Amino acid sequence: MNTTVETPIADLAPTLQRLRSAWQARKPGYAQRHDDLQRLRDALKRRMDEMIAAISADFGHRSSHESRIADGMTVLNEIDHLRKHLRGWMKPRRVGVGWRFLPARAETRAEPVGVVGVISPWNYPVNLALIPLATAIAAGNHVYLKPSEHTPRTSAFLRSLLAEVFPADRVAVAEGGADVAGAFASLPLDHIVFTGSTAVGRKVMAAAAPNLTPVTLELGGKSPAIVCDDYPIEQAAARLATGKWFNGGQTCIAPDYVLVPANKRDALVRALREQVQARYGDFANADDYTRVINDVQYARLQGYVDDARARGLEVIALGNADPQQRLFPPTLVIDPGDDAKVMQEEIFGPVFPIRSVQSLDAAIDYVNAHDRPLALYPFSHDKAAVEKILRSTLAGGISVNDTLFHFAVSGLPFGGIGPSGMGAYHGRAGFDAMSKQLPILWQARRTGADLLKPPYKKAQWLIDLIVR
Repeated sequence: MNTTVETPIADLAPTLQRLRSAWQARKPGYAQRHDDLQRLRDALKRRMDEMIAAISADFGHRSSHESRIADGMTVLNEIDHLRKHLRGWMKPRRVGVGWRFLPARAETRAEPVGVVGVISPWNYPVNLALIPLATAIAAGNHVYLKPSEHTPRTSAFLRSLLAEVFPADRVAVAEGGADVAGAFASLPLDHIVFTGSTAVGRKVMAAAAPNLTPVTLELGGKSPAIVCDDYPIEQAAARLATGKWFNGGQTCIAPDYVLVPANKRDALVRALREQVQARYGDFANADDYTRVINDVQYARLQGYVDDARARGLEVIALGNADPQQRLFPPTLVIDPGDDAKVMQEEIFGPVFPIRSVQSLDAAIDYVNAHDRPLALYPFSHDKAAVEKILRSTLAGGISVNDTLFHFAVSGLPFGGIGPSGMGAYHGRAGFDAMSKQLPILWQARRTGADLLKPPYKKAQWLIDLIVR
């Protein structure tokens, strides 16, 4: 059943104007922001089971535990972080003026920008809608949300949840497909947060450009893992398996491929097979394994595997597929070349290429020969090796000796670089991104600057003093 309410494109601009007029009439102060966040937290916590059911229905089946962790815990944790630090973040920050401008003083103030548009994806449909929304609310803005049309039941849940918490002139929801999303991105919003593919991110940025709307783009790409020679293979496999097959691999920061010393490749394959068996058994009762979101995505993933087999590559399916349930098993592709489709696009699913490398330098060179990734995962207990990777590469974010978890730490900014995104949010980084850092200079009653006027020869002594 499709429960999407298609928002008429003609309604988008009037809704934005309603949100903006209300914001201009009464910009939220600390008490309002703090109360909004608390009520949002309470409502989400109370309706958690409803959220889990909606997401699972959209996916055909999604692990309830993964929904509780990834779309429940993360949002509650972020709201807690925002509430804890909000008063301090709202305080003006003193800025030194330097001796030349004394006795003036300076500060910056984090001022709300107005109406923030949030365009959220389907893979973590509550997390990636509510975290930027909560951050925008903390920064004193009103919010216009456009959730994904590919998770209609979850979008309906979000619409109901937000209507329970916020008045219609503080938070609004627009629903619909690509046409609505394109028109939404073209609105004269005061900031846009978009999470999705690089291709669609380019379209969002182009749509926002005529209005000079600032954008935070959280995109994707091929995030590599590098397993160094010293790292225990069994532990690497366990942590890679979590990162790769959580949410059925449909995670923008999932390890997209792994680079491993050639002499450790087969051991890694065996260890990953053991991990799958221990976690999911024979998939006869795969309640903990999330399905692929829709038939289009399933066919795309199958195309990667078919292409690999057609090229004569070794493909190892670690379970039985069930297309009727869109159950795509964890699947390894061994040593694919860059010409294989699986190495040309972000996989966004449970297919895992394993590439042999002859040295750490070769692994670093391979990463640097491609687009800068959204995430990078070095595995080594050798601090020098890890530091070499950190110094020699650049990614949106890094978890050392693990995967995914840097996203969940509210104090760390989350964002990509280049094709994997621009800007960052989470915690203070998001609060600052959705605020105008307003610089203010307070001039003193008496100041030497009053002397800096023609005829300048009268102030030559002062000019000689400051220009040195």
